[in-house]
Amino acid sequence: MRVIGLISGTSMDAVDVAVGDFALDGPTVVLTPLAHAEHPFPPELRTPPGSAQDVCLLDARLGRLFASAAAPHAAGADLVASLGQTVHHHVEDGRCLGTLQLGHPAWIAEATGLPVVADFRVRDVAAGGHGAPLAGTLDALWLAELPGTTALNIGGIANVTRRTPDGVVAYDTGPGNALMDAAMTALSQGLRTHDVDGEFAARGHVHEELLARLLADPYYAAKPPKSTGKEHFDRAYLDRVTEGLTMPAEDLLATLTELTARTIAAECAGTTVIGSGGGMRNPALVRSLREKVDLRTSDEFGLPADGKEAYLAALLGFLTWHGLPANVPAATGASGPRLLGSITPGRTAPRLPRPAATPVTGLRIGGTRARP
Repeated sequence: MRVIGLISGTSMDAVDVAVGDFALDGPTVVLTPLAHAEHPFPPELRTPPGSAQDVCLLDARLGRLFASAAAPHAAGADLVASLGQTVHHHVEDGRCLGTLQLGHPAWIAEATGLPVVADFRVRDVAAGGHGAPLAGTLDALWLAELPGTTALNIGGIANVTRRTPDGVVAYDTGPGNALMDAAMTALSQGLRTHDVDGEFAARGHVHEELLARLLADPYYAAKPPKSTGKEHFDRAYLDRVTEGLTMPAEDLLATLTELTARTIAAECAGTTVIGSGGGMRNPALVRSLREKVDLRTSDEFGLPADGKEAYLAALLGFLTWHGLPANVPAATGASGPRLLGSITPGRTAPRLPRPAATPVTGLRIGGTRARP
């Protein structure tokens, strides 16, 4: 079947959309990527909601935004899967107590006429998990035939997945672009939301005292499963950690870039790292990572780096549609495998296939078998 995947990550810079053909070949999902694109994220939708009315209106506006991204691809598609926009992810004492994604799927179903699977994270949270990183679902299947590799996604938050003799390990390593974006937004008074091409970081030098303060955050020493978000690594966090320090803007960006690279590299030693996500477009960050790890891009293995998270959403929807669990309990901390998401009908009554009888254990991209 043909599935449209949608997601807006924690950087809130764009809605990513991807279209793929999916099929089951015994225990293997075969994904043939067809197209992927980005739709700009309107600046006015980045303001955090401050009331129930704000939440209501933001949910509808995001729903229409996702619908406009999916609609051009609806012809010939069978299903839409949307991870939505995470507006709050609440973790206390290492336990996720709740997660909220907005962008109501009814708007997508109305615009495309297709059934929509959405709201994937909350079922995993209800089962005792973190609801994240769900990227571990795609990566755990994909890496089954890629021994000695670690999958890395750098969005607002960075996450890694790797397979070990004891099973799958996947978790958030800490900030990806989040602190860099917060700094750039503050320094430019909102005129720039990120360090384009890492140009500020490339001109600066690492401020060692600031880096030491950043690395002292207890999150990095916590054992997985674990997750984090911009609720933790935000502008207020940046203000606290830089208190009493002065430095050029370039040095601040260079230090935050080094933090992201160093905390990622600490979790990937001795493996080939297959990178994707918006952070891979930052030459300063990529350069720092390449100094520390053997870094490749997911494009080299047949999966477009810019569309990977949207293909993840499509995969999650495909699995749910076929009655297959879509979480990795070892990664999220859930008490067991769970079917994820809820289904919003399209213009006609949904006709789900007979649930797959065989658990899936692998993912093949376009019928090829890549090697590191």
